[in-house]
Amino acid sequence: MQGRIVAVCSSPEKGGRKKNIGQGVLIEGFGLEGDGHGGDWHRQVSLLAMESIASMQAKGLDVNPGDFAENLTTEGLELFTLPVGTRLKIGDDVLLEVSQIGKVCHTRCAIYYQAGDCVMPKEGIFAVVLKGGSVRVGDEILVLPPAAEETQA
Repeated sequence: MQGRIVAVCSSPEKGGRKKNIGQGVLIEGFGLEGDGHGGDWHRQVSLLAMESIASMQAKGLDVNPGDFAENLTTEGLELFTLPVGTRLKIGDDVLLEVSQIGKVCHTRCAIYYQAGDCVMPKEGIFAVVLKGGSVRVGDEILVLPPAAEETQA
């Protein structure tokens, strides 16, 4: 399976919308350089498919990449169906490993109040950075099996 990056989004603080910066650097064991969600934990990078954002746009919401606080907006992949452990090769250098599918929202965000729903808790995914490097709009994403499956093949 293959997709591509349509936005690279960042914000220095947690809990709000992110701005599409077009390109950035993913740091091994941390996340997106300069982003408030980076750190030594299992949700270093968040990803959401443009198709999920489009479903909210179809409900009449004026939302765009970054509005769900995702770091990487993708196209062409049904992210939430990828199992934990799946690896994503982005561009020439970056390697991510899916660490969590969806999340629990402890407080309702503005999107939820506008639409009565939000896609990030169900369709957003999180990953850790196994190998860092540059990431930019237009980069291809290649889906790789979990490392354990690859060694068994």
